[in-house]
Amino acid sequence: MIRLYDYHLDENGFRVRLLLSMLGLPFETVAVDKAPGREQEKPHMLALNPTGTLPILEDGDVKLFGTAAILAYLVRAHAPDSLWLPADAADFGRVQQWLGFSGRELKPAVDAREAALFTSEGASETDLKAARKALRIMEDHMTLRQIEGSDWFVGATPSLADLALLPSFALSRDCGIDHDEYPALRRWLRRFRALPGFITMPGVPDYH
Repeated sequence: MIRLYDYHLDENGFRVRLLLSMLGLPFETVAVDKAPGREQEKPHMLALNPTGTLPILEDGDVKLFGTAAILAYLVRAHAPDSLWLPADAADFGRVQQWLGFSGRELKPAVDAREAALFTSEGASETDLKAARKALRIMEDHMTLRQIEGSDWFVGATPSLADLALLPSFALSRDCGIDHDEYPALRRWLRRFRALPGFITMPGVPDYH
């Protein structure tokens, strides 16, 4: 049985839960008191992940931390013939490009949301500015893709690029970012929500 160490409001945990659901994989959750307890930084959790972050995945003898690594592992181990990681070398590289973007350029969006939800100071202007810049890059890319007749970030079908990018946009209203400024991403989120196995979490909008 797959075991996921997670906090129910954690954005990166949502990425992994979403993929597990869309792949139809059963799993059990080990709840970690991230806020306010910071349990992920306690010795028993550092023994599983020395970086002190969530989520953490156990699948038999395999133990992994790092969201992108977990997502890629789940596809290769449990859905190797799926299109979540394309076989085409160019599209595979493009998916990796957006996975890197998710972990790097979108980190300020993750940090801004967590600060807005869990601190009295709220999100910093520095993080909000960087988050809006990253979302604008995504908006411009998806606008061009839609002009070209494509619904997804890479290729003709949903991939890990879409799944990894989506939570930061979907949850960005938690830190005060207006989704009306990103119409192409709104349409993209609406399409992704309609895919089989999609699950939601608090903060994910359902546009009408």
